[in-house]
Amino acid sequence: MLRRKKRIPRSAVLAVQTGGEELPFEAVRKYVPLNSGELRLYRQLRESVPMIDAALDKLVRLVGKFHVECRDRRTQDQLNMFLHTIPVGAGNAGIHAFLTTYLSQLLTYGNAVGEAVVQNGELKALYNASLEDVELRVQSPLEIEVCRRCIGGSKPVQYPELVFHTALNPKPGSAKGTSILQGLSFVSDILIKIYHAIGVNWERAGNVRFAVTCRPGAEDSAFAAEHAQQMAEEWSKAMRPGSKSDFVAVGDVHIQAIGADNQILDSEVPVRQMLEQIVAKLGVPPFLLGLSWSSTERMSSQQADILTSELEAYRRLLNPVIDRICSLWMRLLGCSMPFDIVWNDVTLQDQTELAKAALNNAQAELIQVQTEKLRKEI
Repeated sequence: MLRRKKRIPRSAVLAVQTGGEELPFEAVRKYVPLNSGELRLYRQLRESVPMIDAALDKLVRLVGKFHVECRDRRTQDQLNMFLHTIPVGAGNAGIHAFLTTYLSQLLTYGNAVGEAVVQNGELKALYNASLEDVELRVQSPLEIEVCRRCIGGSKPVQYPELVFHTALNPKPGSAKGTSILQGLSFVSDILIKIYHAIGVNWERAGNVRFAVTCRPGAEDSAFAAEHAQQMAEEWSKAMRPGSKSDFVAVGDVHIQAIGADNQILDSEVPVRQMLEQIVAKLGVPPFLLGLSWSSTERMSSQQADILTSELEAYRRLLNPVIDRICSLWMRLLGCSMPFDIVWNDVTLQDQTELAKAALNNAQAELIQVQTEKLRKEI
């Protein structure tokens, strides 16, 4: 008789009901592809287009600094001193150095990984991990596992609670962030081609090449090859660097600069179109990059307001990392206390213009007071 197999009870439903269904080869689907080719592409974009590198550096610097406030003033002073003096990597110090590299990595590659180094029960240092040395795996719709690449594969880190990970604008259902440079490879390729063509044209203009054409007569056609060879040798000798000599030829000889009839295309319009795409993608006002595109100061102030909102968004991405570092420091000291992360105000206005505006307001108030005083006396 055929025996019926016992039914295996199904596992409970996941807490996240909108997660995808388990598929064959699930490890492939859960792998977050931080491949070296994509990382190399974004790194070369920053190296080849100075405008991109300058814009990202300005975004990182404009995020500004912060301090931590606690109810206990002594704990607050100790925590702020720790944040200013903690070693970062091999030669830096201070949490701002850590966050500068962390945010630059986040904007460039879309993901950033850092680590807190604990030794003998104390938080000793912070470390910015290279994305080429780690792998990210989706354990569940709400959990990401950070693995360390090693010989023969990858292994989960031993203390995941000491590792920080941030993804920039991840797609729904994915743990991989989106680089701010995504979509700029095509535009940057066109811009690089234009700059390369400009360089080649100017190189040819500074190092002129000549076309020497000899038209032999009917009686000299038998010796055309010998005449051409002799003329080429004499021309090479006359054009040799460091030598001063004349070139003398007999017959119908025509000398013309190669490319003299070619018209160099105007690159101002296409270069500006490509730079406009880059600036629009990165969200940095053109006047901060040395581009005079704004016709009025009002337009520049509006762009500064937009940039302020962008910087506030990046600060919100860094707040969880700062919170984990401060909470870890407190737990290792055996204390638990609420604290607030207070960022410096973002100001993109010219201090000189602000001072002039304040002076004008003060003068206007003084004139108004004097006018009212004269009216009362009359």
